[in-house]
Amino acid sequence: MRKPLFPILLTAVLASLAALPLGAHCDALDGPVVIAAKQALAKGDVNPILAWVKAEDEAQIRAAFARTLKVGALGPEAQELAEAYFFETLVRIHRAGEGAPYTGLKPAGMDFGPAIPAADKALASGDLKPVFELMHGVLKPGLEARFKQARAARSQAPSDPAAGRKAVAAYVDFLHYVDGVYRAAAGGGAHAEGAEAEAPAKPEPHHQH
Repeated sequence: MRKPLFPILLTAVLASLAALPLGAHCDALDGPVVIAAKQALAKGDVNPILAWVKAEDEAQIRAAFARTLKVGALGPEAQELAEAYFFETLVRIHRAGEGAPYTGLKPAGMDFGPAIPAADKALASGDLKPVFELMHGVLKPGLEARFKQARAARSQAPSDPAAGRKAVAAYVDFLHYVDGVYRAAAGGGAHAEGAEAEAPAKPEPHHQH
């Protein structure tokens, strides 16, 4: 007996959450990279932030960290400038290491949608249920709507070209939606920007059988 499609897709999405990056969230002044950098500078210990960069970039970060501490000791203004330089350097190298573009630090308090805050909160609390419910609320309506439309269109007479095109369009839309969600869940690659990191992939314009 074939398993229902939605639970399978939802399981794939949730299983990939640990592998999916935080996207543009890492560029923010209140994002995890800058927060880690502030804590490291306050303690004078560079080691905790080295996890955010590749091994080959470690020496550059160590050097920038040492310069930041040295210049910051000259006074409050020097410290502010030195830390701003270090945040920029760390985030830029972090993004480059994942093959993602860097467009500058984003201000704190930006709205990244519901997914990132929910994921962060789940990691802090240890409770994945709110994230599961959020993903369920996004995936279920999209799948059901396209599934119903594709099923209804199948009953239309194929001898009518207009009706046939409508059926084909609904069929392609449904398959691409399912395939896009699956690929997004199974991929877990480098940082995606903005909504692209939070929404299921949209159907492609063409479909090959």
